[in-house]
Amino acid sequence: MPSLFDVEHLRVAYPHSRTPQSWAVNDVSFSLQPGERLGLVGESGCGKSTIGRAVMRLLPTTSQIEGQVRFEGQPVFDMDAKRLRQFRGEAVALVFQDPMTRLDPLMTIGDHCLETLKAHRPQLSNSQAKNKALEILEAVKIPANRWSQYPHEFSGGMRQRVAIALALLLDPKLIVADEPTTSLDVTVSAQILKELTRLCEQRGTAILLISHDLAMVGEYCHKIAVMYQGKMVEMGASQTVFQSPQHPYTQSLLKSALHLQDIENKEANPTLETPGSSSQPLLSLKNVQQYYTLESSFLQQLFSKQKKSVIKAVDGINLELYPGEILGLVGESGCGKSTLSRTILQLIRATNGSVEFLGTDLTQLSREQVRKYRRQMQMVFQDPHACLNPMMTVGESIADPLLIHQLATPEEAKTQVLTMLDRVGLTPTEEYYQRYPGELSGGQQQRVAIARALMTHPKLLICDEPVSMLDASVQAQVLELMLELKQEFNLTYLFITHDLWVARFLCDRIAVMNGGKIVELGATEDIFTNPQHPYTQTLLSAVPSLSKLEQEII
Repeated sequence: MPSLFDVEHLRVAYPHSRTPQSWAVNDVSFSLQPGERLGLVGESGCGKSTIGRAVMRLLPTTSQIEGQVRFEGQPVFDMDAKRLRQFRGEAVALVFQDPMTRLDPLMTIGDHCLETLKAHRPQLSNSQAKNKALEILEAVKIPANRWSQYPHEFSGGMRQRVAIALALLLDPKLIVADEPTTSLDVTVSAQILKELTRLCEQRGTAILLISHDLAMVGEYCHKIAVMYQGKMVEMGASQTVFQSPQHPYTQSLLKSALHLQDIENKEANPTLETPGSSSQPLLSLKNVQQYYTLESSFLQQLFSKQKKSVIKAVDGINLELYPGEILGLVGESGCGKSTLSRTILQLIRATNGSVEFLGTDLTQLSREQVRKYRRQMQMVFQDPHACLNPMMTVGESIADPLLIHQLATPEEAKTQVLTMLDRVGLTPTEEYYQRYPGELSGGQQQRVAIARALMTHPKLLICDEPVSMLDASVQAQVLELMLELKQEFNLTYLFITHDLWVARFLCDRIAVMNGGKIVELGATEDIFTNPQHPYTQTLLSAVPSLSKLEQEII
C-alpha cells in the first residue's frame, strides 16, 4: 500500500539558533498509511511541535529547513500558494493545544464553520454549508442550539470539540493533533480522544498525535515514535515499544511514568497527624461560597421579569488542611478548583463563609492586613513562563518577594537566592542567576517558580497544576523535589490537579470537586480503591494507565 504521508531526513533550525548546527529537528524520517494513528512523544523542547508545524509549512520563513515531506507522493515544500492552501484543511488539518488560538472571539461558532467551508468550497450555498456544518458539530456532540454562541460561552472541552469539528469539516485525510487534551481534565480528555479516533476511523483519516502523555498515546495510537533532543530515537508498534523499549531515553520515560503510577512507591507521611486528632488545622474553610452574577443589558433589566443568572463557582465548601499534610484537590475543568485557591489567598473576596489561616479569619481583614499573611501563603502556577517576567533575570525574579516584603537587603537577597538555586537543582548557581526565563526549559522554569515561592519561608504552598505541562521524566523530578522541600522547609501543600496519578503519588488525602462542591473527601488509597461517589468513579474509570496497557500486552 502506498504511503499517505512521508517525512524524509527532515531538519529544522530556527533563525535565533546560535550556530547553524543547532537543529531543533535533526534527520527525522517516518511515514503514515491511510487511517493509521502515530503518536509522537518526548520531553518539552524535543522538537515534536516543530515537526507538526514544519510539515504544514507553518514555520517562520527565515527557518532553515532541509529534507522532504510528501503527501500522496507530492512534495509539500514545492507547492505554490494555491496548492498549499488546498493542502491545509482539505488534505491535512491541524488541531492545536489551546483552541482559543484557533477561534476568533468576535465570531460565533456557526460563523467559524461557514467561513471555513466557503473559503474552500465556494460552490456551496449558505443552506448547504450550514447543513454540512451542523452534521459535523452533531458528530462531535455539539447541539444545533449552540450555533449562534461565541467561543467564550463554551467550556475548554467544548471549545476543543469545536476545533476538531473545524478540522473535520473539509474531510481531510490526515489530522495533526498537537497536545489536543493537555489542558483538559481526564474525563473530558477521554471523551475528546474517543470521539476523534472514532470519527477518523469511520472516515479512514490518519492521525499524527503529538503528546507527552505516554499512557494516552499507548491507548489511542497504533504506532509510537519517541523524540529526544531533536532526533527520533525509537519507533515501532505501541505494544512493542511498551513491552520492549530499546533506547535508554524510552526506557527512562516509561520508568518515570510507571514510577508515578506505582502505589508501592507511596510512603505514609510521617509528619501528618490524623485529621480530627489534637492537631489544629493550619487552614479551615467554612461554608465558603464564590458566586458570580451575570450582568444583563439595561433593556433586559427593564422588560424581563426573570431574576439575574448566578454562577455558583464555589458552593458551600467545608475543608480543613493540617500542618505537614498534602491535600489533593481534583476535578474537571471549570469545577471551581482554581477559583477556590484564589479565594483562599484572598485574591478574590468570598461571597460568603470564612477562610481561617493560623486561627485568623482572613475574610475579616483589610487588604493591607491580608498582605502580611501572604508571606505565609505562596502559590505555584501551572505555567511558570506566564508568571515569570521575561525582562527580569532568574535571580531578580526569585529575590523579588524578599524585597517586596522587606525581608532582606539586595546583598542579603542575592546570597539567599544563590542558596535556593542550589537547593532546587539549578547549578552552577551564578550562571542560572544571570539567565532569563526564555533561556530555560519548562522543568527549569518550574524550579525557578518553586524557588521564588519558598523565599519567604511560607507555611502553606498552593500548587495549581504545577506539573501538567511537563513530560513524565521532568514531572517525576519536580514532584520528587517538592517532596524533599516539604520535609526540609516543613511545608503544607494544597495540590490542585486533574492528573489523578500525580495526586495518588503525592497526596495524603484527596478532595474531589464537582460543580463547585466537594463530593468526596478521604485518604488517597481509600479514594482510589473504594470510591463512593458516582463522579469519583467516573473520574477513575477514565484515567489512562500504563500498568493496564502492560497487562493487556502480556
